[in-house]
Amino acid sequence: MTCELFLYGITLTIGGAMAWAIGANDVANAMASTVGARILTITQAIYIAAIFEALGALLASGQVANMMRHGIVDVTLFHAHPSLFIAGMLSSLLAAATWLIVATRVGLPVSTTHSIIGAIIGFGIVSVGIGHIHWDNLIYIAISWFITPVAGMVVGALLFIWIRSSIFLSEMPLRSCDFQVPFFSAAVGAIFGYVVLFECIETLDWVIDEQGKWLLLSIVTVLSYICASGYQKMKKSVLTTTEKDIYTEVEKSFSGLAIITSCGMAFSHGANDIANAIGPISAILTTVSTKQVATGGQVLPIWLVCFGASSIVVGLVSYGYKIMQTVGTKITQLTPIRGFCIQFSTSVIVIVASGMGLPVSTTQTMVGAVFGVGMVRGMQAVNTRTISNIFLSWVVTLPAGALLSMLYYFLFTWGSRYYENICCW
Repeated sequence: MTCELFLYGITLTIGGAMAWAIGANDVANAMASTVGARILTITQAIYIAAIFEALGALLASGQVANMMRHGIVDVTLFHAHPSLFIAGMLSSLLAAATWLIVATRVGLPVSTTHSIIGAIIGFGIVSVGIGHIHWDNLIYIAISWFITPVAGMVVGALLFIWIRSSIFLSEMPLRSCDFQVPFFSAAVGAIFGYVVLFECIETLDWVIDEQGKWLLLSIVTVLSYICASGYQKMKKSVLTTTEKDIYTEVEKSFSGLAIITSCGMAFSHGANDIANAIGPISAILTTVSTKQVATGGQVLPIWLVCFGASSIVVGLVSYGYKIMQTVGTKITQLTPIRGFCIQFSTSVIVIVASGMGLPVSTTQTMVGAVFGVGMVRGMQAVNTRTISNIFLSWVVTLPAGALLSMLYYFLFTWGSRYYENICCW
């Protein structure tokens, strides 16, 4: 029992450090564009992100966590030596946490997904060999890494071009804005309503038939439209006459949508990226308690999800401001409309990936969207030096995670007889 408590303690300590690092580096991306657009202060953004990150983690994080636990390395090879599997997962968590903390210290928004997957690959190569890595799963994950930043860039740019051409360049910007904002609000309500009804309800064990879900989704969509339409009509009591006032009023109309999409962004991030920490923790704790390596999908214990969510929130509160500053202010100048385009495109892409069980990089998707929106105004509007530094950190992240994991694995397993004695097996 003492040995198991020791392993529980070290697992939660290292896993908590990993979750803290995710909060400090990756979670800040969820609110970066709203902070950069001066819609929210950093303090307000932290409060909102903390709430919705936790909700996303609690309601919709199961599918991606299963991928992190046993979808990368062939875990059946560890049945005879579960202690080596524990050493490997501990090495992966510690390696990913180390790299994330280093990157956060210098203000680089690296991918936590790259970090932990690279670390798991590293321990898998040195423990069971390169031939026993699930390369078929990794191919799909790797493809998503290339597709998501490009998708974020394209969707963000197209959305911004549409808003600019149909509202700003129209003969009556305010009337066009009043007409379109309710439709955008309905789209946001439909997207996040779909996630809650078709993904989160099952997690909560609520029984609603298919027709009931579509009916509720329709109601949410219509209510989103009605509320936004009513809000736009209320604002007409303040009339603006100058061109500057008109454009300012249009920007303000998108501030509320930008905040709503930020909440959705935080929710989708919590659903996707918390698995980078609690997936390996769950695998280790299950192995310690059962003394065998689990190979099938498992239900995440609620206390573990809460532990991961709270650790992430602590990281966000204590150190997330550095990454918020990089993504929100150092790539391109942001406004409420640009912030909305970035948040909307990123959240949609990440939510779709979460539903498919793909651990995509929220960082890459967000930065791609920021870059796409900035590019619409021309290359001079984009800080290419910041983009170059971020891109270089992306390239280095996966091999860095793998190499650090290999090093930690050798340290954990050095003197295998002693390690087996610690595990009491």
